[in-house]
Amino acid sequence: MLLKSVIFHYHGLDEQEKLDLDKTADELDAHVEYKWALDFVGQDHLTSFERARLYLNDIIADYPKEKRIELINMVWQANNLKGYVTEMEATAMLKLARDWNVQRELIDLVLK
Repeated sequence: MLLKSVIFHYHGLDEQEKLDLDKTADELDAHVEYKWALDFVGQDHLTSFERARLYLNDIIADYPKEKRIELINMVWQANNLKGYVTEMEATAMLKLARDWNVQRELIDLVLK
């Protein structure tokens, strides 16, 4: 929930993104985690991406490569649901992909 929330809030959350976050929280039964993610972002919106990046890097660095790819792909696909991905969102995802050593895989997904 934090990953999607911070990417969606990177440029300002729109209605489509909020609906996607709500749906994801329902599907994963993750309403507590969703609230935590929104509180995390709300603590300081301007630094939320960098704070989340540090937080997620500590956790996700140990994930198998396929799981890291799956997480980046999930966010990429969620952004595509609205019909576009902003430059800021793409930059944020590329930063995370680089941190997680899956940048080439994200680029391959984008090119498909």
